[in-house]
Amino acid sequence: MNTTDFTQKNKKQLIERILGRKVKANSTDRKIRSSRRAHSSVPDAFTRFDRHPGYEKMLIPKAASERLGLTNPFFRVHEGVAGATTRIQGREYINFSNYSYLGLAGHPSVNEAAKEAIDRYGTSASASRIVAGERPIQRELEKELANLYGVDDCIAFVSGHATNVSTIGYLFGPKDLVIHDSLIHNSVLQGIQLSGAARRSFPHNEVDALDQILTEIRGQFERVLIVVEGIYSMDGDFPDLPALVTIKQRHQAFLMVDEAHSLGVLGKTGKGLHEYFAVSGKEVDIWMGTLSKTLAGCGGYIAGERALVEHLKYAAPGFVYSVGMAPPLAAASLAALRIMQQEPDRVTRLQKNGQLFLETAKKNGFNTGSSQGFAIIPAITGSSIKATKLSNKLFEQGINVQPIIYPAVEERAARLRFFLSAMHTEQAIQHVCETAGKLL
Repeated sequence: MNTTDFTQKNKKQLIERILGRKVKANSTDRKIRSSRRAHSSVPDAFTRFDRHPGYEKMLIPKAASERLGLTNPFFRVHEGVAGATTRIQGREYINFSNYSYLGLAGHPSVNEAAKEAIDRYGTSASASRIVAGERPIQRELEKELANLYGVDDCIAFVSGHATNVSTIGYLFGPKDLVIHDSLIHNSVLQGIQLSGAARRSFPHNEVDALDQILTEIRGQFERVLIVVEGIYSMDGDFPDLPALVTIKQRHQAFLMVDEAHSLGVLGKTGKGLHEYFAVSGKEVDIWMGTLSKTLAGCGGYIAGERALVEHLKYAAPGFVYSVGMAPPLAAASLAALRIMQQEPDRVTRLQKNGQLFLETAKKNGFNTGSSQGFAIIPAITGSSIKATKLSNKLFEQGINVQPIIYPAVEERAARLRFFLSAMHTEQAIQHVCETAGKLL
């Protein structure tokens, strides 16, 4: 083959390649145009956050409040430590809107422990504990929590909500059943959804109904988990733990108790539901709690047998793939836990305040629902508008208490929710109940 023939052949191949590219490009252009035509039929609502149905639903009560001249009572800025009192826009208020049940958030010893941890470990673990390793303060906290319940071990997560989501979502699956009290916290519901397990609820605190449901359907599932709360955060009542233990044993189920609001509140020394009923901590399979309330930090924990904790520690996504608890937060919660145990009079004062508030509230016309007078007492108004108006009127009187409105609760169950502290005075409780009674 001479040079001319070779050149002609190359030109022919080059032209074929160019033409091939053009054909391919034309085909791609046609697909893009076709795709654009198809996409032009996508509703506008599917491409904008301001058209999201959840956001539009949220705007309805907001617009109604504005028409009625109601001040938004949410996201108020507190200018210092918020405890039994707080400062908002330069004014001091009697405060019933936080969970510092024993008055340990901002306690000098708790603050000092956090500062020392910062100096020693810094402000962050900077990676998951499986990657970045442990800090002694994290394990000290976990061991003391395990001792509190009388169980083998404990694992601390960086979020209370994520503790329930990750634990339930990981341990249970499509062949299992999670059955829960009808008033259970959102984090449990999210965990069940993630797990893919079947879900059933039983009427609030009605253990006979729970027993009956399990009698009928237990055989349809592999693992069964019963979930209740130590104290229900909306209503301030609690379940019959001995009866639950009996039911879980009868039906060969696991029992999980969420102690977010009962640690530091129930029991002679604040150890929670098991101390209140004198039940061994080992009778409950999964103890869950949060560190942000009585324990003045942030995060959650699971306490139980060693196999449970080790399994979560090496495999639960919410632990393995999440940063480890910040050392100063672990130190703060550990210090708060030790103060709780060293100063049981704080628990005594809290329980006394709770009973005083409940009695005084009832005398002043409050509908307190099923509250047992342990730290959480609602004033049920039966209307979101009434609850918001009452909250605003009390705010004008120097009393900070938040309304709980639809959809957080049913409209007929809208309320104010009072959180008591060991640091509230009898005079403050009397004043608030009498003031609110006149405004009801």
